[in-house]
Amino acid sequence: MLYLGCHLSSAGGFAAMGKTAVKLKANTFQFFLRNPRGGAAKDIKSEDIAEYKKIASENKFGKILAHAPYTLNPCSKDASTREFAQNVFADDLRRMENIPGNLYNFHPGSHVGQGLEIAIPQIVEILDAVMPEAKNTTVLLETMSGKGSEVGSRFEELAEIIAKAKINAPEKLGVCLDTCHVYSAGYDIVNRLDEVLEEFDKIIGLNRLQAIHLNDSMTEFNSHKDRHECLGKGSLGEDAIIRFVNHPALKGIPINLETPNELDGYAKEIELLRKHYQE
Repeated sequence: MLYLGCHLSSAGGFAAMGKTAVKLKANTFQFFLRNPRGGAAKDIKSEDIAEYKKIASENKFGKILAHAPYTLNPCSKDASTREFAQNVFADDLRRMENIPGNLYNFHPGSHVGQGLEIAIPQIVEILDAVMPEAKNTTVLLETMSGKGSEVGSRFEELAEIIAKAKINAPEKLGVCLDTCHVYSAGYDIVNRLDEVLEEFDKIIGLNRLQAIHLNDSMTEFNSHKDRHECLGKGSLGEDAIIRFVNHPALKGIPINLETPNELDGYAKEIELLRKHYQE
């Protein structure tokens, strides 16, 4: 089964996102639980959740993916920023319990000159504090491009965070792989996809790969830039993206587009991928 979707606005609630996904021929989607810059979250209404669950069941949706706000930085130098990250993280995970069995993705953060030896324990500390809230949610660390002082551009960094986290249910911690990010970070998924996935499996474990952000890249391989492009219009190219989606090791993993599109653009990309998908 190809679980394919895109990023949708959560302004109208879960049922509205579900209806939009169906119109786009999508069977999953990504969303923010609050303003992506970290503002207050709206109340979740039980009738909206009930309507969404009906839509999801009738249309055989896969797991949906909530994205943490971009301002969440668990390894900031600033203690108040780390406290904000922990509070928002925990609140988001409590909200996810309204839609149990789904996914929550976050950027590991930027250490802003502290170095990995300080940043990784800070990330682990916050994960240890908030994971008890993830009773029915799988939390995912996103692969990053390596711009500035980002943590998570190397598989080893994500593996270290996962290994050091002292949580009661280790299967509740996984990875979301972003195609633009990993290519920009120096993992050649255009010419060496098999080798990259083998490396991921050896270092992290493919069982931890729970979601994919599918994006082309405006910048070249190993550029360490985070510039998403529409499918086929960037340095990855359409052929490589289609090979990626059809790789046997990635079958069944929910895929969400984060390409610079409006809804009609997403619909065209979803149509393209479904046309070339091999069951």
